[in-house]
Amino acid sequence: MGSQDILVVDDEVGIRELLSEILQDEGYSVAVAENAEAARRLRNQAQPKLVLLDIWMPDTDGVTLLKEWARNGQLTMPVVMMSGHATIDTAVEATRIGALDFLEKPIGLQKLLAAVKRALSQQPDVQKVVANLARLGGSELIQELARVLDAAKPQATPLMLLGAPGVGFEICARYLGDPKQPFIAPLSNDDFAVAPQELLNKAAGGVLFLRDIAYLDRRAQAGLKGMLPRLEKSRVRLISASSKPLNALAASVDPELLHALSQYIVPVPSLKEHRDDIPLLAEAMLTEIVATSKLGPRRFTSAALKLLAQQEWPGNLDELLNVVKSLALTGRDGEIDTGPVSRMLSQFAPSGEVAQLPTSTQHAKPLVDLSLPLREARDQFEKYYLELHIEQTGGNMSRVAEKIGLERTHLYRKLKALGIQVPKKHRNPDDE
Repeated sequence: MGSQDILVVDDEVGIRELLSEILQDEGYSVAVAENAEAARRLRNQAQPKLVLLDIWMPDTDGVTLLKEWARNGQLTMPVVMMSGHATIDTAVEATRIGALDFLEKPIGLQKLLAAVKRALSQQPDVQKVVANLARLGGSELIQELARVLDAAKPQATPLMLLGAPGVGFEICARYLGDPKQPFIAPLSNDDFAVAPQELLNKAAGGVLFLRDIAYLDRRAQAGLKGMLPRLEKSRVRLISASSKPLNALAASVDPELLHALSQYIVPVPSLKEHRDDIPLLAEAMLTEIVATSKLGPRRFTSAALKLLAQQEWPGNLDELLNVVKSLALTGRDGEIDTGPVSRMLSQFAPSGEVAQLPTSTQHAKPLVDLSLPLREARDQFEKYYLELHIEQTGGNMSRVAEKIGLERTHLYRKLKALGIQVPKKHRNPDDE
């Protein structure tokens, strides 16, 4: 994507292609997404200057996606909504959430170009971009975590974040605070033991964050315990984190202090609990590292992303970031495939064992999570089954339909419902 990047999100292939052609003729660089999942991925990868977003889509509607971006602090670009059936109420809601404009289908050429020009002239107010949970992912599990943290924001009670090492405690703590107010996270036990009042003064009106209470020594615990009665007067929200469960803390933490810190507990999920986020997170990390380190273009292949998603990640986000950073800094420009990923993972895995992709997709077993409800498990199997046949036929949809015994119209509906995109170059003219 170029300097004037536009992302077009619409589930109708004809509209995507038409808008893309018009905008490219005007000199804009354009990317297209057929659903919300693809839009999330492209938003993280390329960070477009403008998004043209359809309201009615099969997986997640445009207004819901707009809300998600707004909540996660990702609404850093103007968004123009599009629909042929939206009500006035829907348009008003989208504008309230943060949409800049609304285009009614069918979209006239002059209206489209005027809306695009107006939107691209808008410079987002970076100061309004608050701490967000996008760095944890965008799955339903992370969305539920966001809802829990949103409910906890107005509270003044000390809050404890519980989870495995590296799950993103500080990201959650910063999300709970006001970005305009202090966020103090001491690195040393001495800060609590020697200068507790100084810590309170620094954090006044904001957040005092304890990175991991399991590592507080007795002196630091005593200093922290003495601070507790003064928190309200200093208007300080105390947020602590622990990589150990409460029963394990009881042996090393003062009982009264532990009781005070654990009045409000929020569990933070480990990375393996939301594996679906790993590809998007890895791509976002790589994009950021490439930009900040001023490297040449690098991107993961789909096979490399699948391999990353299969790992256990005992160090969670911190470990994933270290792996991605190492791959970015040691790799060459272009694609990062399974070879370097596997070699790098073997250096991080304690036992040297790395989960591998099947050597041949022809002998691969369907990757179905048997703990899912029947409908979701069936969708997971069908997605794998169809992707396998598309790969085996080189993307020839006529042959796919013939092999699996499904009429092509029904096949395309199934692909659309499951969010499977067939590369345009592999489609037959009569498949459209």
